[in-house]
Amino acid sequence: MNLKDILSISGESGLFRFIAQGRNAIIVEHLETKKRKTAFASAKVSSLEDISIFTDKEDLPLGKVFDLIFEKENGGAAVNAKSDEIKLKTYFESIVPEYDKERVYFSDMKKVVMWFNILHKLGLLVKDEPESDNKDEKGKGKGKGRGKESDADIKTDAKPKSKGAPKPKVQSAGKPGAKSASTISKGKPKSK
Repeated sequence: MNLKDILSISGESGLFRFIAQGRNAIIVEHLETKKRKTAFASAKVSSLEDISIFTDKEDLPLGKVFDLIFEKENGGAAVNAKSDEIKLKTYFESIVPEYDKERVYFSDMKKVVMWFNILHKLGLLVKDEPESDNKDEKGKGKGKGRGKESDADIKTDAKPKSKGAPKPKVQSAGKPGAKSASTISKGKPKSK
């Protein structure tokens, strides 16, 4: 599953889509309500693409877990995330039997199932096509959507800093708008 722009924000319910990068924050859109908000640098934001499930062998990426649920349910929704603990643990164990029972908590299982159901309800569960060796012939892997972006691509959206900003004009310490001693002319003022 492609989960690149899907985010989870600690303390916020639901999932969000990445919209834009700001200086000290990112702009996100709630997947279900479509309301946009700012997530500041102090918020704990995690991309679903970067989340993995601990197993006895190696960590299993969340996208692979979603693929396993998708195959088990034949493209349907998973069990309700609000099911009782025993039912949810049994369901999760049928999906990932080798999960690490000491490091994967019930709350983690609940989130995985809840996130899967949100993405399923919105039709965002699209299986990744297997990568082929002739990637360069097909436009270097960029297909529909945004494609792969590096951090440099995201940072280019920010406005460049001005290198030679004009210095503000300094006025004398007297009244505002008063002229400095060097600009006062001697004699009569010129008529206009």
